[in-house]
Amino acid sequence: MSEAVVSLQSVRDQVSEEEWRVREDLAAAYRIVDHYGWSDMVFTHLSARVPGPEEHFLLNPFGYLFSEVTASNLVKIDVEGNVVLDIGHRVNTAGFTIHSAVHISRPDAHAVMHLHTDAGVAVASTKAGFLPLNQHAMFVYNDVSYHDWEGVALDLDERERLVADLGEHHLMMLRNHGTLALGGSVASCFMRLYYLERACQIQVKAASCGELQMPNESAVEMMKTTFGAAAAWEAVATTAWPAMRRLADRLDPSYKN
Repeated sequence: MSEAVVSLQSVRDQVSEEEWRVREDLAAAYRIVDHYGWSDMVFTHLSARVPGPEEHFLLNPFGYLFSEVTASNLVKIDVEGNVVLDIGHRVNTAGFTIHSAVHISRPDAHAVMHLHTDAGVAVASTKAGFLPLNQHAMFVYNDVSYHDWEGVALDLDERERLVADLGEHHLMMLRNHGTLALGGSVASCFMRLYYLERACQIQVKAASCGELQMPNESAVEMMKTTFGAAAAWEAVATTAWPAMRRLADRLDPSYKN
């Protein structure tokens, strides 16, 4: 843990208990993403909506590794990108563009996660895109949308096009760029992202082995019916997320500072 992270004063007494719980969950998600090897130095981002009517959300401090993110050093901003609680940090401009677009347009987007993993970028760079190739893929296949790459996301006008492409989906392949997920909680967002990323890893490996064996259409449709509802993902998250939090505790409990 870097000295800068250790020395940061806790903001727990400056926020509500509800916000603090979200901060802990989001900081834990940063550490778990890093544990799985899905981080990209300091250049991707996970966000969460702050409970309440103010339309504030939390992003990582730009320049910090995912392994350095804590509940207190998450930056609270509004939908215009203004820092609400000043702790001496700013956020990645491209991160703000992508995450604000989803938080503004989707009231159900309590968490948004965007990655640049090798497998995710590889699949997003193929003409066929994401395939319903295996059980992991079929959990999420029918909920995946696509958005063409427009360069580094610094143009706020791109938000409208990204939102239009996202539609009512909860997952997106950002062409030639990476993956994106949203959910009704940090936990359910992470679970959707987990299955998308695992499926991309499997797809890349399977493609190197020879001709792909696709499942029958009835199986794909069955998974759509079973896992199409947001409530199903919250239920999955209720089962799995406590274990993820225990993993974060074992890795480094300082994320809760």
